[in-house]
Amino acid sequence: MQPIVREEVPADVHSIEAVTVAAFANAPHSSDTEQHIVNALRRSGALTISLVAQLDGVLVGHIALSPVSISDGSTRWFGLGPISVLPAHQGHGVGSALMTAALAALRQHGAQGCALLGEPGYYGRFGFRATPDLVLPGVPAGYFQALHLGTATARGIVTYHPAFEATS
Repeated sequence: MQPIVREEVPADVHSIEAVTVAAFANAPHSSDTEQHIVNALRRSGALTISLVAQLDGVLVGHIALSPVSISDGSTRWFGLGPISVLPAHQGHGVGSALMTAALAALRQHGAQGCALLGEPGYYGRFGFRATPDLVLPGVPAGYFQALHLGTATARGIVTYHPAFEATS
């Protein structure tokens, strides 16, 4: 069954938090702050795109996109993450549906590109590639990836919104 993907509404906030906590509960790379990041992005008005996935009316996934800064002054670039899918629904196309919808939404917003920190094997399916032109300090180069959506080329150090430092 294919999930229904739609924009979040205020009534989704608690379910998004629960899905995010569950999705990262046993993730070895998690800082256990992902739900706080999403909430801080929302509070600061930096949650540019926030989509949820539903199956049979139950929220089972969420994806967040927010603006990033690039040291060369490039504009209209976004950071993808976190993306969360309930463990019981992982590997069944929910994450792919969220990714496809998020990339379509970015294109509609006129985004020039999107950056993320994640598994190259998974995100490569959507066109993301590690590039020496974009750097996230302190992160292994292969895991920081970008997807150019526009014609402008970006080069430099990428900085995520301060909400990514949220701990509560």
